[in-house]
Amino acid sequence: MNILSSCLKLSSDCVFLILLVAFASIAQQPKPLPAPARLRPLIGEYVHDNQTVIVLENEGKLYALVKGTSPAEPREISSNAISRNQLTLDNVIYKRTPLGPAEGATQLKVKPLRPVPELLKEALAAQPPQETGDFLPTDLVDLIKLDPTIKLDIRYATTNNLFGTVFYSQPRAFLQRAPAEALVRVNRKLKSLGYGLLVHDGYRPWYVTKVFWDATPDDKKIFVADPSKGSRHNRGAAVDLTLYDLKTGKPIEMVSTYDETTDRAHPDYPGGTSLQRWHRNLLRSSMEAEGFTVYAAEWWHFDYKDWHRYRIGNEKFEMISHAFAPLREKSLFALHRANGKR
Repeated sequence: MNILSSCLKLSSDCVFLILLVAFASIAQQPKPLPAPARLRPLIGEYVHDNQTVIVLENEGKLYALVKGTSPAEPREISSNAISRNQLTLDNVIYKRTPLGPAEGATQLKVKPLRPVPELLKEALAAQPPQETGDFLPTDLVDLIKLDPTIKLDIRYATTNNLFGTVFYSQPRAFLQRAPAEALVRVNRKLKSLGYGLLVHDGYRPWYVTKVFWDATPDDKKIFVADPSKGSRHNRGAAVDLTLYDLKTGKPIEMVSTYDETTDRAHPDYPGGTSLQRWHRNLLRSSMEAEGFTVYAAEWWHFDYKDWHRYRIGNEKFEMISHAFAPLREKSLFALHRANGKR
């Protein structure tokens, strides 16, 4: 029996096997060397009229890629083609355009459409959308209680976030038990490669999602969830995260910063350095091998495969252990009755 016919008969097992092979493939690929220091300041985007050129590094060389062209093939260029924040390509001068946060900063800021305190008051008084149907029992667990080697950098518990406002009363990360246990497995596998997981966000109360939506300009709403439908974060089945180096404890540099509302945030964005892209792909392949899917606009955001089977939550962190206890007990009671037990 060939591989294809085996996959047709055992589709779920085959998909899992393919993902494991993909993870192993990424892990076995030679890790690129860091980009030469002299090239790093030249990497970025350059614009002329409505045309944008991405300048990227690959194996110690610079390449130019014209956005939106087909076929999109990068061409090698000399570092001499760039000077004084200008790229000269085919006798056309492209000017460098700023991307991401200011030099030395870790977080891009977005000016909210209205004052966040005002929006927060409205969101706390509002109610999440009503849902019907059969859902899995809510069982949010504290990630670091499952695995203390998972690091946390919960930006929304500080002012170092997209809107410069504290949204969470505690710097904690919760997930439903199944995705939480899957994340622990990811972290365990990555350790053999010298990396660990650094989590920025997990479960997010619905009222916070509403503030994000109401505060975000229309041209950036692709990066936030519509509160009328609820976020996968609200269900405790999505996680924002990156990698950290086990030796130094420091976050790994990716193609973009976390919560960056630019094209660089896309998981398939071709720019940056070889090493940045390798790390981004390593994170993605390792998460996909455990049932997560990356969001199309954010390399750091992953949804668990059963996200739709959980209800939207709106509880603050300090209330989680109390709020969901009755739901767990009710679900267990229903399970025992279905099995003929009381």
